[in-house]
Amino acid sequence: MNKSQLIEAVASKADISKAKAGDAIDAFVAAVTGALKKGDSVTLIGFGSFSTVKRAARVGRNPKTGKEIKISATTTPKFKAGKALKEAVASTKKK
Repeated sequence: MNKSQLIEAVASKADISKAKAGDAIDAFVAAVTGALKKGDSVTLIGFGSFSTVKRAARVGRNPKTGKEIKISATTTPKFKAGKALKEAVASTKKK
C-alpha cells in the first residue's frame, strides 16, 4: 500500500474527504518525526511504538572489494509492533 492508497482507505473508513485524510496523515507523520527528533518515543496502545536506537561506530567491510570501512555512529528510528497488531496479522496468515 502506498501513500495515496492509504489516504483513500482512511478517507473511506473515516467518511471524510481525501484532502482531509491526506492532511491528517501528513500531520501524523510530522508529529511522529518531531517527537523522534527530540528523542521522545510515540506509543499507540495496541498498534505499536516508535522510538530511536543509537548505534555505535563500527568497522565494516565493502562486500565488493573486501576493504575495511569505518561506519560512523548514528541514531536510527525503530518500530515495535503492539500485541493487537501482531495478533491481527498472525490471524490472517493461518488460513
